Amino acid sequence: MSSPISVVHNPLADQLQQLGVADWPIWSCGVSCFPWTYDEQETCLLLEGDVTVTPDGGEPVRFGAGDLVTFAGGLSCSWDVHAAVRKHYRFG
Repeated sequence: MSSPISVVHNPLADQLQQLGVADWPIWSCGVSCFPWTYDEQETCLLLEGDVTVTPDGGEPVRFGAGDLVTFAGGLSCSWDVHAAVRKHYRFG
């Protein structure tokens, strides 16, 4: 089974432009820990921050500023925000 979290480190500007990332809303969060469940797929680009997300029963995945991350729909996980996050995001 493939990982429910996909991380692309330093995605190409062309890829981000094709996705329309600059037009996505922005979400921010301070240092914290919390559970989360994704009702549908989310793709996000971290503008700032450092995070470890651990799928329930799975291996932790760490990512940060500049990373393009996709979370599978139906994923239940725990977020551990090490440094405040600002990210562009899109569901679906």
